[in-house]
Amino acid sequence: MIRNLKMAAAAAACALLVACSSDKGPADLALKAADQAVTAAAPEAEKYVPDQLASVQAALKAAQDQFAKGDYKGALAAANDVAAKAKDLVAAAAAKKEELTKAWTDASGSLPKMIEAIKSRVDILGQSKKLPKGMDAAKLTQAKDGLATLTSSWDAASAAFGSGDLQGALEKAKGLKEKGAEVMALLGMQAAPAAPEAPAPGK
Repeated sequence: MIRNLKMAAAAAACALLVACSSDKGPADLALKAADQAVTAAAPEAEKYVPDQLASVQAALKAAQDQFAKGDYKGALAAANDVAAKAKDLVAAAAAKKEELTKAWTDASGSLPKMIEAIKSRVDILGQSKKLPKGMDAAKLTQAKDGLATLTSSWDAASAAFGSGDLQGALEKAKGLKEKGAEVMALLGMQAAPAAPEAPAPGK
């Protein structure tokens, strides 16, 4: 009887080992596929949805830990979940990129025109022998300083956009419409209403 129990226990252990082994291969393949999917999505996700990327990377690490501990079935399920999240990551990054691109397009369509209008007005006043009513040398100097700030800030924003840093470009352009409106007010010019700022990535 004891011998039979030992044989039964051995058979059960063998069956468990076979079952675990049968999950190991698929789990390994699924983890590799999930890792590749996350790696492929990472560059764009890092720019536009960094918080979401960090969450998916943590889930991948957890699945890899499950595999290392021999929980192949759990690792397989977790890896499949990570692969699905990687697809969502790609979609989220693309959506955020589109949103930021639109915000930049809006900004680039109005700010350069505003700056050019201010420059034209400053040049005209600077060449005038007599300043108009409500304008004095101090205000004109203040407007010139404001114009210099606007120009340098917009140049920096444009350079960031040119290098592919959409979020950085928008950060550098942030508040320039309001600053431009202040300078225009100094010069007695009418400013167009400022558009809302773009949201930060991952929000």
